[in-house]
This record gives sequence, structure tokens and C-alpha cells, in this order.
Amino acid sequence: MRAKPRWIDPLLPLFVAVLQVTMTWGAQWNQPDRAEADVIGVALLVAGPLTLVARRRHPVFTLLATLAVTCVFIARGHAYGPIFFSPVIALHNVVVLGLRRIAWAVSAVAYVFFVVYTTWLAPVPSPGLWHMFAVATAIGVVLALGEFVRARRERLAEHELVVQEETRRQASEERLTMAQELHDVLAHNISLIHVQASTALHLIDDQPEQARTALTTIKQASKDVLTEMRSVLSVLRDGAPRSPTAGLERLEELVERGGLPVTRKVTGQVRALPPEVDRAGYRIVQEALTNVTRHAPGAAVTVLLEYGPRELLIQITDTGGGAPGESLGGGNGVPGMRERAAALGGALTAGHHGQGFRVEARLPIPEGPE
Repeated sequence: MRAKPRWIDPLLPLFVAVLQVTMTWGAQWNQPDRAEADVIGVALLVAGPLTLVARRRHPVFTLLATLAVTCVFIARGHAYGPIFFSPVIALHNVVVLGLRRIAWAVSAVAYVFFVVYTTWLAPVPSPGLWHMFAVATAIGVVLALGEFVRARRERLAEHELVVQEETRRQASEERLTMAQELHDVLAHNISLIHVQASTALHLIDDQPEQARTALTTIKQASKDVLTEMRSVLSVLRDGAPRSPTAGLERLEELVERGGLPVTRKVTGQVRALPPEVDRAGYRIVQEALTNVTRHAPGAAVTVLLEYGPRELLIQITDTGGGAPGESLGGGNGVPGMRERAAALGGALTAGHHGQGFRVEARLPIPEGPE
């Protein structure tokens, strides 16, 4: 909600005071039956606006003070009109601040005063029912306008709170996404490094060439994990990655450095996917291959990508067998994959398939613009 300029508060009382004094001189020409403003009258014309200085901190006092000054000014027989500016502003301010009952009560008292004064105390005959109706209407308009402004401010404040809450929610979701990205990057590459390091240690004496291959894989995996971590962390720091986000177009690179015998199958109409679907598909394949590396190193793996009209089917199936890998802890692999699929409105199943294990994910592909 846009704040008012600070210079308005101190200048408004001065502006209203000048307006009331100058316009009252003009009003006196059209009201010859009313007394001209003398020194006391001018003082009253200035006193009302001066009380507006306290309208923020003491709104009720300001309203009562301006109304009292106005009543005294009218009771002394001076001209109607400009003297009402300051009580109107004070009344509007009270309503905007939410002091409804006080505003309506003071308005009723003010209306009774004008009815009594114009009917029995004024030096000229009563102006009649039409004038009474006009006064009531004017007071009602001021109250209604104050209510409108107050309601609008409340709506704007509520909207701002909603926007702030949505911003915090999105920031929280982004942090969770980044945490998941870091988990997947580290889990895959550290598992790969661990397995290849174990292989290198086992083969370094008897088969040094194969040990060299394992060490080369470790070197590349460590380089990859550093690159991907910089990419993910740069999102937090700069708002955009410095290198392309992981996607299915990098699947071949992922398979090559994994050290597993992987057969890839792609069916359907291959096409560009929404970034979130592309990234989730890549991470699911990555996590599934990581699990194979951990629990069934050396097993043959088949990765199937089936591009349907409305969904992407991903199947990662391994043959099982082989020496079980050394445990690196329970991890959050399958639950993390399920969360990724569910976040996109899809589903993921994982379980034994023959002698091996199968992970199957179905990710919906949003319909693009016509």
C-alpha cells in the first residue's frame, strides 16, 4: 500500500487554515444576514485547522476540538461554509481509523446542534426541511466516503499480506527444491566415486589398467559434482544457473560416466519438455542408477523413455545379481523420487521385478499453447 508523502501532514493544517479564512471572506458577501468575522472569528477559523496537526495521534480529540470551534463560530453568527472544512477532515480521519461508533455518535450530536440552532437560535427563520435533509446528506456522504477509504485500505493491506505470504511460500519451496537438487547431485556422484574407488583399490595390484579406468571415472565424477553444485548454488546466489540445468538431453552423458551397462530405449514423439518435467525426469533416472550402483553394481540396466501425448513414462529396470555394494546408509532415494513425481501431478512406483528392481515414473506433460 502506497504511503502518503510526509510533507502532506504538516502542510494540510496550514492549507486548510488559509482556505477557511479566505473563503469565509467571500462567503460573507452572499450571507449579508450573518456577522462578519472579527478578530475572534478569524482566530476560530485558524484554530480549527491547527488542531488537525494532532489528528494522527489523537483523532477523537481533534474531531471534538474542530467541532467545538465550528459550533462556537456558527453560534456567534458568522457565515456558513468554509468553517466546516476542518471538522469534515477530522470526521473522515476518525472513520478511516476504524472509530465508527465515535464518528457516528459525534455526527449525530453535530446534526442535533445544527437543527436546534437553525430552528430556534439563528437570527433568521429556519431554512426548512430541505436544508435539514441536505445537512444530513452531507454528513452521510462524509461518513460513507470514510468507510470506503477504510475498507479499501484494509483490502490493500490484506492483499499485501497475501502477497508476502505467497512470496515466503515460494521462497520456501525454492529452498526445498534446491535442497533436493543438492541431494540428488551429491548422492549420485558420491556413490559413483565410492564404488569406483572400491573397484580401484581392489584392482590396483592385479589389473592396473582397469584401476586406471576407475580412477579416471572418479576424476570425472568429482569434476561433475563440483560443476553441478556450482550451478545449483548459483541459483540461490544470482537467481539463475551459470550452466544449463540438468535435463534428459544429458542422459547419455549420465549413462557413460556411471560405469554400468545401460541400454537406452526411446519411443513416441520425442520433443522438448517443460523445464520442471525435464529436470525431474533426469533426476529420477539419476537416482535410480545411483541405487543400482549402490545395491547391485555391475547389473545390466534398461532405461526406457516413452513420450506419450499427455505424459512421459520413465522405466529403469536392472537385472539384479552381482555383488551387493557396500551400504552408504538408508538414504532418501525412492521417497525423493516419489516426491518429485507427485509435485508434478504424476506417480512413481518402485519394487522388485524378476531378479532385479524396477522404477517406473509417469510424469504428466502440460498441454502447450495452441
